[in-house]
Amino acid sequence: MFTLDAVTYRIPGKTLLHPLDLRIDHGRMIGLIGHNGSGKSTLIKLLARQLTPSDGQITLEDTPLADWRDRALARQIAYLPQQLPPADGLTATDLVRFGRYPWHGALGRFSQEDQAQVDRAMAMTGIEDFADRAVDALSGGERQRVWLAMLLAQNPRYLLLDEPTSALDIAHQVEVLSLVHQLCNHLDIGVVVVLHDINMAARYCDHLIALHSGRLLVQGSADELMSSDTLQAIYGIPMSVMPHPNTEGDRIAVVY
Repeated sequence: MFTLDAVTYRIPGKTLLHPLDLRIDHGRMIGLIGHNGSGKSTLIKLLARQLTPSDGQITLEDTPLADWRDRALARQIAYLPQQLPPADGLTATDLVRFGRYPWHGALGRFSQEDQAQVDRAMAMTGIEDFADRAVDALSGGERQRVWLAMLLAQNPRYLLLDEPTSALDIAHQVEVLSLVHQLCNHLDIGVVVVLHDINMAARYCDHLIALHSGRLLVQGSADELMSSDTLQAIYGIPMSVMPHPNTEGDRIAVVY
């Protein structure tokens, strides 16, 4: 698990994340929610060691995150940024193969085990049919599944996803988040995902962490957070919560 002890992040003239104590358990899909500028992307970048805390300490499996060697950490954590790197000239298979780098290095031989992990990742994300197509020629949903396959090829224990649905239409948002939730359960991995849509977060995440102005506001299950007062505190606007029309026991939030 991840443990954060008084973790703070500052830039000149501004504190983006105030002292934060938090525990993120393995084996669950955890959603980071909150308004723009609440600190969600800052937090996930700190977990991915893309940023270094200004104060405090993050530990992963009881070892300070700063003490992990790069390749060893890449065998634990797979990170998908909000802005994806270019994939010029790469096929889907080419990109997924990059996920094996932490296991054999830049000059290591691509082994049968590496190929087996690539094949497994592509099968689990359903991208075999466009394995030889250029990544840049794929639709948004297809491209996102290819990147997920690359992360899975790393065989990590945690997936860290920064707004993986932000550029997708509603149908592809459902497709991607449903897939991520299935992978979390099937592979027994931890997932931390930044999401803007509270209804998507409530539908697919096992636990929600709400930030506001760089501070932890509230955390809990979707049932615990899906109330008008709590959502207004998180997002700063009046919201109504009502029963889901098609799913008994679930609720949806509506802006009014």
